[in-house]
Amino acid sequence: MTVGVGGSTAEQELAGLSRQTGYVPISVDERQGRITKAQRLMVEQGIDALYLDASTSLFYFTGLRLWATERLHGAVIPARGDLIYLTPGFEEEKTRAMLLFGDDVRTWEEHEDPTALVAQCISDSTDAQPRVAVDPATPFFVFDGLRRAMPQAEFLNGACITAGCRMQKSANEIALIQFAMDLTLKVQQSAARTLEVGMSTVDVQEFLTAAHLKLGTDGPPAFRIVLFGEPTAYPHGVPYPQELKEGDMVLIDTGATIDGYFSDITRSYVFGEPTQRQRDIWNLEKAAQAAAFDAARVGVPAESVDRAARDVIVEAGFGPGYQVPGLAHRTGHGIGLDIHEETYIVPGNTTALLPGMCFSNEPMICIYGEFGVRLEDHVYITEDGPRWFTQPSPSIDQPFA
Repeated sequence: MTVGVGGSTAEQELAGLSRQTGYVPISVDERQGRITKAQRLMVEQGIDALYLDASTSLFYFTGLRLWATERLHGAVIPARGDLIYLTPGFEEEKTRAMLLFGDDVRTWEEHEDPTALVAQCISDSTDAQPRVAVDPATPFFVFDGLRRAMPQAEFLNGACITAGCRMQKSANEIALIQFAMDLTLKVQQSAARTLEVGMSTVDVQEFLTAAHLKLGTDGPPAFRIVLFGEPTAYPHGVPYPQELKEGDMVLIDTGATIDGYFSDITRSYVFGEPTQRQRDIWNLEKAAQAAAFDAARVGVPAESVDRAARDVIVEAGFGPGYQVPGLAHRTGHGIGLDIHEETYIVPGNTTALLPGMCFSNEPMICIYGEFGVRLEDHVYITEDGPRWFTQPSPSIDQPFA
């Protein structure tokens, strides 16, 4: 199949899409089980409390979806005891209406220091010199206030608890990610069929938004990288639109969420007939992606997966390291409630891969001034080895399985 031949219009493709249903949201029981695990990790590490700001970790543990503002809004999980919610006084009724479980809601008024309230919540269940884990997504002004409110406390990066829980996904989480990935793959396939000479990258971005919404994602796609020709060499794109020409490399990287869990798929292919140079680089990228997949086994360090992909690219004469032409960034990132989260597939990361870990496999080849190729599919680890969320592209001529 030559991409761009016999395509359909965006309107035709959208008409052929329908809302997809059937996924199962995360249950209250599972969220409460996460809190139990967090408390176990705190006891094991001698931590007295975990402060959660208005972040994805707050959503992970409680189901409470808030956005960070200049007002402190979050929760405290003590190592022993019940969850405590924190909210501005005028938001109390709204917050209570959003709660899935628990009823201990503490408030602060506009003239008060909310970090003093956090300190009080923690001191109620700990000694005078507590060890407090702080959500990594906490704004500095909140952390600075916590230090002043609790001068005797020892503060730690809360990733020791949040990542400790979030890195290994449950079967329910993997199913949600799978559902989201399946939707985005449909969008990618539809987008490829709409391409025609003269189309703008902006046109394709608008289609990505409309198609995801039509299929029933939580909202518009969180990112829509669309590149034609030479700009495909730049991993996160360029700040100007391009118009599609015959023979252009096309790179589309997009994803959206289902119940908060992300999809993230990149496809690269040629609009029209590929040159031998484009074929060679595309096939090298596919070989690097396959090598990373084969290296992803239980117990191996995350960096070994990056090394497997990078070695393929270096042996072909590119790099070494992050040098361009070559692989200019890490091979992958964890995925879940954040598009980029622990654990990262990058040199120096000795974290052992464990069942339930989910991450991207995208060892992009960047050739500035020519084009780039990124094939991105995601992997989850099982006891028996890695599994694909979406099957990789079969070939440059047949980019979709």
